[in-house]
Amino acid sequence: MKKNLKVLGIIGIRSGSTGVKDKNIKNFSGKPLVAWIISTAIKSNYVNRIVVSTDSKKYMKIVNNFGAETPYLRPKALAENDSPEIDYVKHMLNWLSMKENYIPDYVVRMMATVPFQNANDVDALIDILINN
Repeated sequence: MKKNLKVLGIIGIRSGSTGVKDKNIKNFSGKPLVAWIISTAIKSNYVNRIVVSTDSKKYMKIVNNFGAETPYLRPKALAENDSPEIDYVKHMLNWLSMKENYIPDYVVRMMATVPFQNANDVDALIDILINN
């Protein structure tokens, strides 16, 4: 592992889910669905900052309680059913760069809807990126 790398874990959760209302914060085995991926990011040996892009103050409060940051509320235009996910990622990276002068070395997009992802797998992928 290389020291002093800035590795950003970014999770996107919008409140307007049409299939299952509020799916990202629904209780899943004792905690909100999104809390599982936050926990994975916290356990990673590389991810040293976790941000969530959301359009909901309610979601913001929940993810903050589980250890993730929410620097701002996502603009409505980036939280529509047909909004490309890459747009919220770019928006977050631009915001962090402009407002905090924070530019990560690596960005790991993590999904709330993949609660069984494990930190060892995340770290193995980051190892591949760093070493190749």
